[in-house]
Amino acid sequence: MKQYDYILVGSGLYNGVFAWYAAKAGKTCLVLEKRNHLGGNIYCETIEDIHVHKYGAHIFHTSDRKVWDFVHQFAEFNRYTNSPVANYHGEMYNMPFNMNTFSKMWGISTPAEAKAKIEEQRAGIAGEPKNLEEQAIRLVGRDIYEKLVKGYTEKQWGRDCKDLPAFIIKRLPVRYTYDNNYFNDLYQGIPVGGYNIIIDKLFAGCDIKTDTDYLKHREKYDSMGSKIVYTGMIDAFYQYSFGKLEYRSLKFENEVLDEENHQGVAVVNYTAREVPYTRIIEHKHFEFGTQPKTVITREYPTDWQEGMEPYYPVNDEKNQTLYQKYAELAKKEKKVLFGGRLGEYKYYDMDKVIASAMQAAEREFAI
Repeated sequence: MKQYDYILVGSGLYNGVFAWYAAKAGKTCLVLEKRNHLGGNIYCETIEDIHVHKYGAHIFHTSDRKVWDFVHQFAEFNRYTNSPVANYHGEMYNMPFNMNTFSKMWGISTPAEAKAKIEEQRAGIAGEPKNLEEQAIRLVGRDIYEKLVKGYTEKQWGRDCKDLPAFIIKRLPVRYTYDNNYFNDLYQGIPVGGYNIIIDKLFAGCDIKTDTDYLKHREKYDSMGSKIVYTGMIDAFYQYSFGKLEYRSLKFENEVLDEENHQGVAVVNYTAREVPYTRIIEHKHFEFGTQPKTVITREYPTDWQEGMEPYYPVNDEKNQTLYQKYAELAKKEKKVLFGGRLGEYKYYDMDKVIASAMQAAEREFAI
């Protein structure tokens, strides 16, 4: 006799959305989570009365009204607008690349001057770009590439830009307006009180087991549920039978500072190759905090190895070809649904994860 309709492996946004729809449909769920808390990578911990994004900055943005309405029923969102800055050897530049960036870089003031400068610098790249370096110069010119793209990208991927495929940056946002809003989406903000409020409501009514590795006790948990919704690594599910997919991981270094305002903005990218971290996050700015102390997090990208958290897939051609082999196996599963960034080996933003889970739930429960 099955105890549950669904065993949900992982407790990130994908399974949270699925669990909420399952509960509405009168279904029972058991949630299995390897970490000691719910929420996957959007989990926040409170330090010095500040909601710290434990696994890196998570800024909600979407143009999908259905997704925006969905999350809004669980929390109020503030009006936070993502306007990061880049630090190159102490020179500060606005992101994304816009007229403020160009004015600082070249001492110019009009869109026509900025276009002419980029056009002049990209002229050296002829034909189809052969690697990421050529692609970036083609898009934004050599100066911006050298100062704001090259070092950051090489740290992020752990290899030289000349050794990275061009398709990784098919586009770089370039704006000929004085607009520092990073995202073009209609809706943007941070949930007031942090993301845990949303996660707790999504999983309300589920039975939950944290510090639990489904893959180590697969037979036991498979016997307890009619279906599995798996959001872990798809290659691990199949015991790496075709080989291991590549992922990038991150290391985070938190520091509490006895000052009210450390960097004046939530996110500063450090674009010089010599600086070992890619960015510093000052979490209080996500919620316009006025606490007497502040918490900063330095973010270090690293190659993923077993035992580490896989944060994002390396979606180059070699890995996509390997993933397709696993995806073919997944299609044949009758009692397992795969979802999320790791289950689908896809670099998902939060709104896309939610939309994907909503679609899966609508199929499953004939909504």
